[in-house]
Amino acid sequence: MGELFRLVLKVRDYELDMQGIVNNGVYFNYLEHARHEFLLSKGVDFAALSKQGVNLVVIRSELDYKSSLMSGDGFWVEVAVERLSKVKFGFRQRVVRESDGKVCVEGLVVGVALNQKGRPFLPAEVEALFT
Repeated sequence: MGELFRLVLKVRDYELDMQGIVNNGVYFNYLEHARHEFLLSKGVDFAALSKQGVNLVVIRSELDYKSSLMSGDGFWVEVAVERLSKVKFGFRQRVVRESDGKVCVEGLVVGVALNQKGRPFLPAEVEALFT
């Protein structure tokens, strides 16, 4: 598994459900934002690849909800990348509450890159994440 990347964020009121906790679907947004920031930090520009006809797509998401975030909670999202097969890569991610270090979500998001013909391949930019 690659080195750990960390992105610090804060819960916004509009992300809460009727119970006053972060809606389960919002965690997907947190994880996606952190993955994009991680890729940018490694020189992989998600938007630029798309303009070149290379699309990085999620093919599977597994999330385990451990604890809830509430309004105003500070937290960070951890990201580590690993190669899962010749063309698949995985992002191991955690959402951790800042105040007590409690893990709120653990996940594995599996992705592939698709070329202009819609076929999976591993572009050099993504391959470089594993060296």
